[in-house]
Amino acid sequence: MVRIRGQIGAWPVDLTVELDAQDWAQLAQHMAVEAPPVAASTVAVAPAASDTLWQTTLELLRRAGQIEGPQLLAQLVALAGGEAAGKRLLVRLRHCEQVRMETGADAPIYHWVG
Repeated sequence: MVRIRGQIGAWPVDLTVELDAQDWAQLAQHMAVEAPPVAASTVAVAPAASDTLWQTTLELLRRAGQIEGPQLLAQLVALAGGEAAGKRLLVRLRHCEQVRMETGADAPIYHWVG
């Protein structure tokens, strides 16, 4: 499920879109992701490795139990080899059934709920 909130001009927008796994896969096929320039120290992630990367991301949060957003993002950036890839993983975690996100005093806190 994706929730979109904001404004278009003076009109408030609050839209919820429900997507199942097949819808997400179909949407991903149509997404063109432009890769940033790769530094020599950056590890490139092959498309076939994306499932492994996602499983590693879930395992990281499972082992931590809970972790603040900025710390989690830093770990995901290191794991994925770049800030954009780390942010994509963080967004994916927000919509994962196994993860609960709560608003902390200074930053969101991600909880593993299994």
